[in-house]
Amino acid sequence: QSSGILNGDAVRPLSSHGTLRSSFSDLPSGQQPIQLLHSAILEDAFSKVIREDSSKANGEEGSTPPKKTKDISYRLGQRRALFGKRKQLSDYALVCGMFGIIVMVIETELSRGFYTKESMYSYVLKGLISLSTAILLGLIVMYHAREIQLFMVDNGADDWRIAMNFERLVFIVLELLICAIHPIPGKYVFTWTTRLAFSYAASVTYADIDIILSVPMFLRLYLIGRVMLLHSKLFTDASSRSIGALNKINFDTRFVMKTLMTICPGTVLLVFSVSCWIIAAWTVRVCERYHDAQEVTSTFLGAMWLISITFLSIGYGDMVPHTYCGKGVCLLTGIMGAGCTALVVAVVARKSELTRAEKHVHNFMMDTQIYKKIKNTAANVLRETWLIYKNTKLVNKIDHARVRHHQRKFLHAIHQLRRVKMEQRKLTDQANTVADLAKTQNMMYDLVSELQHRSGELDTRIVALEEKLDSILQCVQSLPVVLSQAISYTFTPGSCSCTTSARGRPCVRGL
Repeated sequence: QSSGILNGDAVRPLSSHGTLRSSFSDLPSGQQPIQLLHSAILEDAFSKVIREDSSKANGEEGSTPPKKTKDISYRLGQRRALFGKRKQLSDYALVCGMFGIIVMVIETELSRGFYTKESMYSYVLKGLISLSTAILLGLIVMYHAREIQLFMVDNGADDWRIAMNFERLVFIVLELLICAIHPIPGKYVFTWTTRLAFSYAASVTYADIDIILSVPMFLRLYLIGRVMLLHSKLFTDASSRSIGALNKINFDTRFVMKTLMTICPGTVLLVFSVSCWIIAAWTVRVCERYHDAQEVTSTFLGAMWLISITFLSIGYGDMVPHTYCGKGVCLLTGIMGAGCTALVVAVVARKSELTRAEKHVHNFMMDTQIYKKIKNTAANVLRETWLIYKNTKLVNKIDHARVRHHQRKFLHAIHQLRRVKMEQRKLTDQANTVADLAKTQNMMYDLVSELQHRSGELDTRIVALEEKLDSILQCVQSLPVVLSQAISYTFTPGSCSCTTSARGRPCVRGL
């Protein structure tokens, strides 16, 4: 609109003419408007345009019905609905992706020995793959549309293009490219040349181009991580998300996998290892079947044996891949096997550790035993000291052999006492873990807080006592004045109504 300027997400009307005046004055002399016109004429013209635009805007607003106020409850309800729709779209996308992978595996296996790529069955199965791929791409686009709507609801944006940054755009395009790869109907071949492993002879054959388009379809398994994230209790529970937001934790797939590795590490490693074995074995079988005349690695069991010895870093050498495709799969399998082996060692080591309660019991038992050893060694030191004194001072004839024997036992007892005290010191250092130190720190903090509270109460009481003492001091200081006034009032003439006595003496009743 001509009567407003864009400032972020809000439109600010140009209500003051001083802004226009300052904007024109900032221009260079060559770009200023015609200076022959008076400034008042310009101000009147612009004010007339602004009034006309504002009246038109008010007329349009009066003609349209008022919109529903989008308060926080409405936004939360809309956000919850978008969460549910996004979860459903993710589930449907995973179903379509897995359906395409399963049909691809079936078609690849059947086309090897039961029919050719030009048969009707191959066209039907590849058509199903293409149909599931098209549905998958549509679901992915709808999923990201829900993501953009969630971004708009969370940030209060009105234009969806605000959410489309470069990173999000690249991620969407990459995801669509990964999910779009699939074998197309028809028979398409290429010449595949390689050298055999042991004979180093050249092997030339015609291979189907479907092998290049079928193996990358396993990349669709990333949808499993997305579904696990959206169905996780940590992601759907409002309390856990609130605590995570306070602690600045991102609830992503990595966090969910870390949680699963903490809860059930053995199950996660077993499922991951077996899945990698099966996928890698089938991939090696498909890659090697065109150049394996002896059918060593082209069978599924042979490929499983090759992958297992590669995964476990054994490598007997009885089976080797011939093609670069099989060699690459074996290389990735070896890397994953090394990582899984390290994870297994870490999990076994963590499971073998004592719990905190078991550590406390163990430390208590060891402390008791060391305390008993200290008492015994100290008693041995005292005993040998007494025996040395006895054999040197309380006998008529000194037996030097016996004295040397007790002196050796005395030195041995001293060394043993030092060693036991060192063990006690090491046990104390091991018992003081980080958790124990944190607990001790919390206890000290509570104690200091209580002392500060009591000190504040004591200060309050001391201040009240000082005020009372000041009031008592003022009363004591004013006491002589009060006494003097009372005495002077008592000896004032006429203050006593008693008559004089018979002898003419004054009355002493007032005294």
